[in-house]
Amino acid sequence: MAKSRLPNRGTLLWRRGWACRALSLTGTLAFVIIYKEGRESVFGDPYRYETDVEICLIGGSCKSPIEKFWNESDIIYVLQKARQNEESDSLEVSGTDDASYASELLAKESSGPVSLSVRRAKQLISFYAMVQNPNMTHLKICDLVVLPPLWIRCDASDPEHTCWLGAEPLKAGTKITGITLHMVTCDGPTADKTCFANLEELKTEHKKRHRSSVVTTKGFAQYELVRGAAIEDTILESESHIYVDITWNTVNKILEIPPLISAATLNITLESGDPRSPVYQVYRELQFLLALADGLKTGVTEWPEPLEPESAVDMVREFLTDLKKKLEGYCVSGNKSETEKIKCDTAAVDSSIASAFTERGDLDFAEQFWCKMRSVSSYQELVECFTLIIKSLERGEIQPWIHQGSSSLLSKLIQQSYHGKIQGVSLTGITPIQMLLEIGLDKMKKDYVNFFIGQELATLTCLDYFISTSVDLQEQVHRVQKLHHMLEIMVSCIVLLQFKHENLFPLTQICMKYYKENSLNEKHVFQLPIRPALVMKFCQNDHPEIWKVEISSGHGPKEVKTTWQASSNPPLEHMTSNSTGLFSDSTVNGSSEERLYFVTVTQCSQVHFI
Repeated sequence: MAKSRLPNRGTLLWRRGWACRALSLTGTLAFVIIYKEGRESVFGDPYRYETDVEICLIGGSCKSPIEKFWNESDIIYVLQKARQNEESDSLEVSGTDDASYASELLAKESSGPVSLSVRRAKQLISFYAMVQNPNMTHLKICDLVVLPPLWIRCDASDPEHTCWLGAEPLKAGTKITGITLHMVTCDGPTADKTCFANLEELKTEHKKRHRSSVVTTKGFAQYELVRGAAIEDTILESESHIYVDITWNTVNKILEIPPLISAATLNITLESGDPRSPVYQVYRELQFLLALADGLKTGVTEWPEPLEPESAVDMVREFLTDLKKKLEGYCVSGNKSETEKIKCDTAAVDSSIASAFTERGDLDFAEQFWCKMRSVSSYQELVECFTLIIKSLERGEIQPWIHQGSSSLLSKLIQQSYHGKIQGVSLTGITPIQMLLEIGLDKMKKDYVNFFIGQELATLTCLDYFISTSVDLQEQVHRVQKLHHMLEIMVSCIVLLQFKHENLFPLTQICMKYYKENSLNEKHVFQLPIRPALVMKFCQNDHPEIWKVEISSGHGPKEVKTTWQASSNPPLEHMTSNSTGLFSDSTVNGSSEERLYFVTVTQCSQVHFI
């Protein structure tokens, strides 16, 4: 960011494609109007106002800091306390301005956003309202424009513990008719539910504030069905979460359990690779595939930890010996049946979910070879294993079978061996890596297809995008990753939520549609409308993560709302750093078993200009 002098009062400021016009009001800079000039890349960039305030225009892909309690606009102003950093604008001011700025430099920096005092926030709200008011003709604003809503972070220094103040213009067409003022207060955490508001008292207060005789109530509750937990022996937490959002009309009491006539939406964010997952072995197999793909791309292969204790070369030798004996007519005693051995080799599924993910029993020669090769630990070992296979094919010592349609180079060599002659293959450079990658891709694609078709969750036509060989190997690997993520989601819903086909099928379609249009994204939230009865046991046996009631009256532009919310997590990112005394780890009677809640109240009022 280029360094520049802070604007003097009443001057014209242009910065990074945005025009800022300063308005003079009785010798004080009232507010800075920021006009967008078409460069969305500057969304979120801060603009310094005087010496103590940063103004950010939030929109586009920027995450809104107020979305948890207000989501009625795409673009908003967010004002907060200005912070000093290495690239801050240099100052050339004197007198009290120098002293004010010096105190800012001495202030302890915060890693998160910093709030303003409630008094300063109210002053800025007043300036914003004056700039919008068409009756303020003495300001001589030539071209009055409707500004985005304004929200200001506050430090909760007042008795009400105000943490946000907001304002948005009321419009009638293109004309500004008034301002809606918002106030958000927050207290807690506390487990003492006796201090929670009474619903009837909230409704009465709303009617008094807005002079309304009729109000409606709407409830919202969020329950965590599956919570990401720390993995044993690590300091990292899983990012996997499965939770349900429930909404309903006509709330009867605070913290009531949602009725069965509610509308419910399942939200799934799932991170692959949890060792506790029933398909963890499939994940490890995928990691081996990814290591080969990276080695093919970079020229350096980082071999993962072998999946089997025995060396790959010894396993391949034993594998070939068994095939030779069968070809010669010998009966190999003491061995398991072929299907049982295949299942043992692949070790893909825990028996507890055999009904959810069944390993194929029809692995061909190339796929069984892949299962042995998952224990390879060096390039030299890889070359030696392929050498053993190719020599056995050239000598006619084995006559293995392969699936029709297999596209790997090894499959082509096997087909050629049926006619007594195979082409020469130079096992140098990246060739062995590519050969093994092709085999693994063929095998894992069939595994995933077997699951989705076997569970009647998709047709082969629907899966064609994910198993296509018309794209390069790297893209094929990327699409197989998508298949695995979908597998993890389905198996989690089957095992943890006991979902049946009626829910798994539409969820599969939602996942497939997303992944046909987007790259792999394990942080994406997949949403599925469900019947509340499906998760009602969770609601009855657990505390909600969020419980909220919205009281409203009026219609259209005249609609006003009062919202009361209890949440187990701090709803405001700037409060814990600024108000450590406000948010204490309080409990009831010294007990920590009760759920601690933060209580947030959002109220509004309207001021009409006309």
